[in-house]
Amino acid sequence: MKFSRLFLNRLQNRPNANDTVVVIDVLRSFTTAAVALANGARAIYPVAGVAVAMALLGRLPNSVSVGAVGGGDPVPGFDFGNSPSRLMDADLAGKTVVMSTAAGVRGLQSFRQARRLYAASLVCARATGEAIRVAGAEDVCFVITGEWVDRDGDEDIACADYIESLLCGNPARPDQFARRVRESDFGQRFAAGTWPNLPRADLDIATHADLFEFSMPVYREGELLVIR
Repeated sequence: MKFSRLFLNRLQNRPNANDTVVVIDVLRSFTTAAVALANGARAIYPVAGVAVAMALLGRLPNSVSVGAVGGGDPVPGFDFGNSPSRLMDADLAGKTVVMSTAAGVRGLQSFRQARRLYAASLVCARATGEAIRVAGAEDVCFVITGEWVDRDGDEDIACADYIESLLCGNPARPDQFARRVRESDFGQRFAAGTWPNLPRADLDIATHADLFEFSMPVYREGELLVIR
């Protein structure tokens, strides 16, 4: 099995990754998505842009909106922000989630033509690695979405390192990767507790490695992507 890394905010041209692509957003898109599925959501539609999200909400019965703009503030008018802790007690049983975020969702859209596409975070890292192994992937590309001008993105790099170590059969202590999430540039903003829309509770959930025993494969339904 071969491995490679791409950084979403360094891409200049069309992405060149066609076999298995794992788009990672630990803080917080795909931690939030995992919590939504664990709380009974039947499907998550990651869409590019608020206007597209609002239009899709009008077409899907029993749907709710989840999302944030760059920096982490909730999208005005959405039902929920991109916050796993605020979804923990939400009753999402049978509901469809329409999600729009500035990093994770954009990453999925950029690699929508991959043969196999996964949304991943630390809370479902081991399950993601197992799904990749069972599928017999030959080339695995990890897409790091959290690196920005003012952020090192190490929360996502740590998750990629963990999944890769599992696929290589190397002993891996999840706590060392969880610590890197906390110590990343973005993780420290949550830990500081001074950003109203970056609660510490989100960081606590995002650093709970292997909290869930499912992976999040992404499928194409016509022009839409869907996580089930």
